[in-house]
Amino acid sequence: MSDKAFATIDIGTNTTLLLVGRAAAGGAVEVLAERAEITRLGRGIGTTGVLGSAGIGATLDVLRDYARIARAHGATIAAIGTEGLRRAKNARDFLDPAREILGSAVEVIDGEREATLTFRAVAESFPAETGAGSVAVIDIGGGSTEIIVAERGVVRLRTSLQIGSVRLTERHMHGDPPRAEEIAAVRAEIAGALAPVAELSSAAHTHLVGVAGTVTSLAAMTQQLASYDPARVHGFHLTRAALDGEIARLAHATQAEREKFVGLDPRRADVILAGALILQAIATRAGVDAILVSDRGIRWGLLYELLAR
Repeated sequence: MSDKAFATIDIGTNTTLLLVGRAAAGGAVEVLAERAEITRLGRGIGTTGVLGSAGIGATLDVLRDYARIARAHGATIAAIGTEGLRRAKNARDFLDPAREILGSAVEVIDGEREATLTFRAVAESFPAETGAGSVAVIDIGGGSTEIIVAERGVVRLRTSLQIGSVRLTERHMHGDPPRAEEIAAVRAEIAGALAPVAELSSAAHTHLVGVAGTVTSLAAMTQQLASYDPARVHGFHLTRAALDGEIARLAHATQAEREKFVGLDPRRADVILAGALILQAIATRAGVDAILVSDRGIRWGLLYELLAR
């Protein structure tokens, strides 16, 4: 067994995440460090088409910290960028200094690759659930949502939809609290994006697995976790009733009120409702009563891939 460590970094539209780990006995992973920071690299990209200087600066600052942590563990760094960097006209304004900080280039991946890494992380976390019956996996990001449908461990569909919590918020939600017609506009865009994905509703799914910050935040809110606890979030079953209740609470709250919700990072308070509406629509289409929550996203899939090599 090699003791070589890897640091995988996921640079998203809304959040930048770090995982440092190495192989342990029995095929397990020894986690050396984990971090997650809301850096808003893609703030405003839906209207301007470019990355703003504030988001670039905040994300580069976090990368400097992540690089320091990775090097303290002697870890090889592998960084990936997703929807925000796929779309930005000025992506090089971020990618060039990021390469200098990390010592290697950030790989900007397409939606299919993103979905593949997400599914690998879920399959490693929940082998029994993904190996039997039909499972749908969703990764709700700031700029896009990835959907994977698998049957007995064999992937039948990988797709990336142009709906995300930041994108929909910036496009439609301007009231505080949001107006009914703004929420209706978000629901309509989600429905339009999901309409072509027949695989979501073509058969009853044994499990629907939700990945990333929207889903983990809703799980933490439902459990009233004053401080985030991965052990209580990862593997939690978020019922449809609980999800519907959180959406009703969010829809009627102001930004200031949402920032005080137990279990919700205040920095996510402005975009959480749009993300929750995406989750609700997908759960409805999939015909499930609960969502199995995973806090192990594409950074975990990338780590598993690197360790397997």
